[in-house]
Amino acid sequence: MRLTQRNLYEMKALLFTLATSAIFLSTLVRGEDSAGLGAVLPAVLHNAKGEEVALDTLKGKTVALYFSAHWCPPCRAFTPSLVKFRDAHADEDFEIVFVSLDNSDGEKKTYIQEMDMKWLTVPGASSPEAQKLAQKFQIRGIPSLIVLGPDGSVVTENGREDVMIAPDKALQKWKEKDPS
Repeated sequence: MRLTQRNLYEMKALLFTLATSAIFLSTLVRGEDSAGLGAVLPAVLHNAKGEEVALDTLKGKTVALYFSAHWCPPCRAFTPSLVKFRDAHADEDFEIVFVSLDNSDGEKKTYIQEMDMKWLTVPGASSPEAQKLAQKFQIRGIPSLIVLGPDGSVVTENGREDVMIAPDKALQKWKEKDPS
């Protein structure tokens, strides 16, 4: 077989395609695909004190996005139950990320302190990131608790109901439903 310039080009293209596919497949096997929590949440979150925390701290965890606000009476009624639930499950590869729909950072900070929220938060109050998440998950009312698997897929949109009805079984239920 005689190698022509065209044959060499086609062989290089084929080798490049095979190498790229192998790299892509190896990242999927290791769980490093871009469809994880990084595709849903901002790269930097804040802790309850307002300090930056890398998204990597959530790797391998079931994550509940809590859409809420200080000015919302139903939120203020539900939040103590959620704080108790989170604190009971903090060591079980579970975390809550607060998505504040407050009117200001001051309101958000007061709410976090009053309710003793120890979980992570999307930076800002009613920030572009918070609005983007509310739109992505079609939040129509608050409080709302959207539960995500470690891969970023939605486990349930009714996390609030699960915590209210059966808090002792909710996390187990979510982990059993997790498709990742």
